[in-house]
Amino acid sequence: MRLRNKPWAVKLVNEHPESVIQDPDPSKVIDWSERFADISRPLEIEVGSGKGRFITTLAERYPEKNFVALELQTTAAGIILRTKLEKKLDNLQIMRADAADIDAFFAVNSADKIYLNFSDPWPKSRHEKRRLTYKSFLQKYQTVLKDNGLLEFKTDNSGLFAYSLKSLNNFGMQFDFVSVDLHHEADEIVEQNIETEYEHKFASKGNPIYALHAKFQTKDL
Repeated sequence: MRLRNKPWAVKLVNEHPESVIQDPDPSKVIDWSERFADISRPLEIEVGSGKGRFITTLAERYPEKNFVALELQTTAAGIILRTKLEKKLDNLQIMRADAADIDAFFAVNSADKIYLNFSDPWPKSRHEKRRLTYKSFLQKYQTVLKDNGLLEFKTDNSGLFAYSLKSLNNFGMQFDFVSVDLHHEADEIVEQNIETEYEHKFASKGNPIYALHAKFQTKDL
């Protein structure tokens, strides 16, 4: 999702360093205890949050958890921040940074869940390494997630979904849930699902939404 630059968003982000971490130094792990009131709560991360409909809804629904929206674009961070401030979501932090450095910003075994929602499919073969389910990214997620941590992935792109299934399987991951039509699963699954902006757009046109939940093998001690 490429958004037009919005001066108000840049200004808002700059005015709230307590809520938005900008361009963090990848050589230093962030001390999240300075960002959350209770660091013992479960931590969940969305990689590529866009306008933030998904992550802000999660934070509002589960006040007993901590959430981080990892987003590269300043305008998107500003839109998320505006919602965070309006809804007073003290359990949500925003980090404007590159997902390729995720393992530099979070301690080993620190996150309970990572969400990948409607990531750029990078369809050309020469761009394979940029896909967020490529093996180098999976290695980073494995480092950050706890042993029982979960990776949740949604997309409308059948090619990316097929690639991701193969990539995760080759990495030795265990699948807890796989769907090729998420919005027509059992009622309880549909009710628990939180739509992103893209998801709502595509699903309203009758397009299938692909989803999977997977876990990594237990790390060696």
